[in-house]
Amino acid sequence: MSFVRALSLTSPAAAQKELERIGVDPAGIVRMLPKLEQQALLVPQVRAAAANILKQEMLSLGGDAAVARGTVACSVSSTDVLLIGTRKQLLLLCSKLAGQPFGLKALALEIAAFLKTVQHPPACWQTSRRQLSLERPLIMGILNVTPDSFSDGGCYATIEKAVERALQLEAEGADLLDIGGESTRPGAPLISAEHELSRVLPVIEALANRLTIPISIDTWKSSVAEACLSAGAEIINDISGLNFDPDLAAVVARHQAGLVVMHTRGTPQQMQQDTGYADLLSEVAASLLQSAATARAAGITQAQICLDPGIGFAKDLHGNLELLRRLPELAKLGYPLLVGTSRKAFIGRVLQREVAADRLFGTAATVAHAVTSGARIVRVHDVQAMRDVALMAHAINTR
Repeated sequence: MSFVRALSLTSPAAAQKELERIGVDPAGIVRMLPKLEQQALLVPQVRAAAANILKQEMLSLGGDAAVARGTVACSVSSTDVLLIGTRKQLLLLCSKLAGQPFGLKALALEIAAFLKTVQHPPACWQTSRRQLSLERPLIMGILNVTPDSFSDGGCYATIEKAVERALQLEAEGADLLDIGGESTRPGAPLISAEHELSRVLPVIEALANRLTIPISIDTWKSSVAEACLSAGAEIINDISGLNFDPDLAAVVARHQAGLVVMHTRGTPQQMQQDTGYADLLSEVAASLLQSAATARAAGITQAQICLDPGIGFAKDLHGNLELLRRLPELAKLGYPLLVGTSRKAFIGRVLQREVAADRLFGTAATVAHAVTSGARIVRVHDVQAMRDVALMAHAINTR
C-alpha cells in the first residue's frame, strides 16, 4: 500500500534532486522545473486600472492575481496586487506588459530583475580587503568593549581582555568579528564619538595584525568609522541604516568597506516606544532597500552591502517573531541577509529566561531557523555552539 504525501521543495536544487530520484529524463527536468517554482509576488499600491490588467494577464497565463475588493469596478483607486504563478508564467507576464500603459512596462522590468535575483542570490560579500564566500552561512562573533551591553557588558572592557576574547572567538570558528563600543540595548544612552573611539580603537589596533578574520565595527558615527577603517577594520555595521549620520556613507565608500545596514526606528533610548506597524514586513523591506539605495548613491557597490532586519530594534515580541517567520521574503531582496538574535530579550520572554546567558538554546532555535530561511550571516555571542547549529541547518537544506 502506498501513501500519498506532500513534498517540500524549497529550492530549484531540491526540486531537481527529487526529479532525478524519480528518474525523469534530463530534458523533462528542464521542462518541469519551472512548474515546481511557484511564486507569490507582492506589488504594492497599483492603480486599479493597472491591477485589472495584471489580473487579466495572469489568468490568461494560467496563474492568478489577488486584488482588493472593488478593483474590478474601479471603486478603489489603488490596491496591493499579489501575483501568483510559476516563474515561467511571471516571465511571460513581463513580456506581455511591455506595451501596456499605467507604468506596467517599468513594473515588468522590476519583476524580471527580481526573478533574476531570486535565481542567482549573492555569492560573495565584498569588504575592503577580501571577498567573503556565502556558500555557507558565516558566523559573526560579537565582542562588546562596553560596560553596559545587555549580555556581556563589562566583561571585556580592558584591551587585554578584549584581545584575549577576540582570539578565542576566532579559535572557536568565527568568520568575522564585530566590535562594539557603544551599547545599543533598549534605553542605552548615546556616547560621544571620542568616548566610543577610546574604547574600540586600541582594540582594533591590537588585533589588526593578529586576527586572520575580518574586523567589523558596530558604529553609526562617521568619525569613528573613519578611524577604525584606517586602523584595520573592513566592515561597518550601522544600526541606523545610514539614517543617523549623513557622512557615514561617504566614509564607507572611500574605504571600499563592507556595510551592514539595519532597520530601526529612532535611537536606542526611544525605539521601544515605537513598535507599532501597519505592515511590518513592507516597512522593514522598504527601509532596508532605501538604505541600500542611499549607500549605492554614495558610491558603495551592491556587492559591499548586507541587510539586517533589526531583530529587537523597535519591534515588540510579536514583531520579532513575525520577522523571523517571514525571513525568506527579506532574503530575496538582492543582498545578503544578516540576522542577530543572540540572547535577546524576546527569547527570554518566550522561554521565561530573565538572564541573557540562559538563552543559549532559544538562540540556537532562532539561528537554525534563520539559516534555513536564507540568512547568510548570523551574529552571535556563543560562536562554537552556534557555528555547529548554523552549519547543521545549512547541511540539512543543501546536501
